[in-house]
Amino acid sequence: MPLHDAKTPPEGDDLDINPLYVRVEGFPVSRHTMPRRGMLPDTALQVVRDELILDGNARLNLATFVTTWMEPQAQQLMAECFDKNMIDKDEYPQTAELERRCVNILANLWHAPGTTSTASDAPPATGCSTTGSSEACMLGGMALLWRWRARRSAAGAPVTAPNLVMGANVQVCWEKFCRYWQVEPRLVPMAEGRLHLDGPTAAAQCDENTIGVVAVMGSTMDGSYEPVRQISEELDRLQAEHGHDVPIHVDGASGGFVAPFLQSNLEWDFRVSRVASINASGHKYGLVYPGVGWVVWRDASALPDDLIFRVNYLGGDMPTFALNFSRPGSQVAAQYYNFLRLGFEGYRRVQQASQDTAMHLSSQIAAMGPFELLSDGSDLPVFAFRLREVGTYTVFDLSERLRQSGWLVPAYTFPADLQDTAVIRIVVRNGFSMDLAEEFLGDLRTQVEVLAAHPTPPVPLLPEGSRGGFAH
Repeated sequence: MPLHDAKTPPEGDDLDINPLYVRVEGFPVSRHTMPRRGMLPDTALQVVRDELILDGNARLNLATFVTTWMEPQAQQLMAECFDKNMIDKDEYPQTAELERRCVNILANLWHAPGTTSTASDAPPATGCSTTGSSEACMLGGMALLWRWRARRSAAGAPVTAPNLVMGANVQVCWEKFCRYWQVEPRLVPMAEGRLHLDGPTAAAQCDENTIGVVAVMGSTMDGSYEPVRQISEELDRLQAEHGHDVPIHVDGASGGFVAPFLQSNLEWDFRVSRVASINASGHKYGLVYPGVGWVVWRDASALPDDLIFRVNYLGGDMPTFALNFSRPGSQVAAQYYNFLRLGFEGYRRVQQASQDTAMHLSSQIAAMGPFELLSDGSDLPVFAFRLREVGTYTVFDLSERLRQSGWLVPAYTFPADLQDTAVIRIVVRNGFSMDLAEEFLGDLRTQVEVLAAHPTPPVPLLPEGSRGGFAH
């Protein structure tokens, strides 16, 4: 017989009592069905907050690329814009203007042709904001597909077997794009000593049905940049020999907000003539809370008109070519705030601080003995390392032990053909200071000593075909 019988909530206003610590007469909060009656706002706030304290500490999350800290002024600005629908450009014309300015700033930062003019009548750059890089990648991929179809149709050739060339290290949104739009994904496997796509491996997969090559500026797997200029030069040779004109989309989800400030001489953007489009995540190294992404095309001709819709039922004639229709304008306002607040030099200093911390961490970890660096944070402030030898514990054991101290550090296996390589990856973002890095190193040393002294049974690697939980 149960000690406590289920109770039926009483009629009347008794539920207006604010039960912060003791539920009124033991009545539980409804979890899976809508409650018959409401509760006071402070009570609802406390209930939700009580559950959320079970989450990990975002500042100690070394797995995510997503921004976990913004200034109070930026948070206030975002709160003031939560109720503005980004798509409703007729009702919120100044929010639309801020979006346009952000697109122009990024186009200029990425050296798009014709974006150096400061004249008021200068043509606007071609691009838009999105909910994140996943949506931006979809739009970039669609433009590649539509342009390929147009070229093939103009030549009287079939348009039934498109393919997209990319490394096996790409973010999963590209595989989604291929599945959703029925494009063959040609994934170039990893190899020992080559953890991403390069020029020769990319060109070898291309043919007359290739809609484009995806080059990643900042691999999710290890933070390294793919050589966009080299890939472009190999595609030039391919065109000279076989006539296949293959464009490049640069997935700069993270690197698009890092390379211009830390590797300004590296030619990866629209300075490379084959680059047709670039995406980036404002909510990663763009330093904005999620979710906002950006996609910019080289010029208007790179975005087919068939992808642009015009609607007038919100009060004015508006072009739209994003996948999502309704979303708040707060992240766009916050992105423009960051551009004004930091400027080029401010972004450079923030990203440099992250890279300095990342390289300090990687050098200290390499010196510990049991670890081998696969990257060091000299591209993105991100690096990956593995155990030198298969011993009495694994990187999965180490990841679990670090979690006990609050550190969220991902352990995972690489994709084909390095499925047997298990690594730990560390992402350093704005707000992860050198002091926190020293605290992490201390905990890491402690856990390594504990695991070496008290070995655990081996943990199996992820099943073949698993890609882990990476997110744009």
